[in-house]
Amino acid sequence: MDLRKRITAFTGRLSADGGYRGPGLAQRRAVADGVRLTLDGDLAAARERLAPVGWTVRTLRDRAGGREFAELADADSATARERGWGRVYVGLGGGRSRWSVQAPHPVADLHSERLAVDTLLAAPRGVLVLAGAHRDAGAGDGADVAHREDTVFDAVCDLLAGQGMPAIQVHGFADDSLPGEDVVVSTGRGDAARQPAERLADALDLRGLAVCRADREDCGDLEGRRNVQGVRADTLHVPFLHVEFNRSVRGDDESAEDAVGALGEVARSWSEAPGADASVAPPS
Repeated sequence: MDLRKRITAFTGRLSADGGYRGPGLAQRRAVADGVRLTLDGDLAAARERLAPVGWTVRTLRDRAGGREFAELADADSATARERGWGRVYVGLGGGRSRWSVQAPHPVADLHSERLAVDTLLAAPRGVLVLAGAHRDAGAGDGADVAHREDTVFDAVCDLLAGQGMPAIQVHGFADDSLPGEDVVVSTGRGDAARQPAERLADALDLRGLAVCRADREDCGDLEGRRNVQGVRADTLHVPFLHVEFNRSVRGDDESAEDAVGALGEVARSWSEAPGADASVAPPS
């Protein structure tokens, strides 16, 4: 199957008037445990842990690259639309996952999810954490997962940060929110990702994109200082990159390809870094 098309077909059904029902603490823990077991290579145990909350693990092979992934998601598509908990994709084979890319605002930040998926496909040993509702869905701000700690999205990101896994979180902004800039690269609340941020900003600059570097200049309200996943990463001294792309970059195929090329450079540097490996089991 085409992983990108599968994921964008899922996000294409999301809208501001769609459903969202927040999970309870036990449900959040169950999903996080399922992700942990998948990272450990025990897909059967992950399915068992996820079943009581209506999730399952499917194994997929991407047609283009031939790589295999575990998809952790609602077992029933109607339930997925009603409660909007999202999905998680874990790369299988080639060693334990070492980094994540996160898409907290699919559709609301138009095409940000496409950049996230393509980044997952650009480097091995990655995990994609994908929100399952438009940020304005449901009541109040419950579905705005970048600013809440009571979501499945945050529970999974918290687990990954707790395992020391660096992250790239992809966002989008309107062109007139920061005129003259294509991208904002920030380390969020902390500075553990200062070197990766510099590497990413340089890679984007080399591809002709105008970059606002939050460690050197004022990038307005687009620096992600209050992002809850970034705050958690800071407390653990785990690298976290909060990256905002303007609408023009996200909407132009060539510019989006340049963006993914730069994001992929950073992801590959994490996936290839020396360190202990624990291999992930093949699909079962």
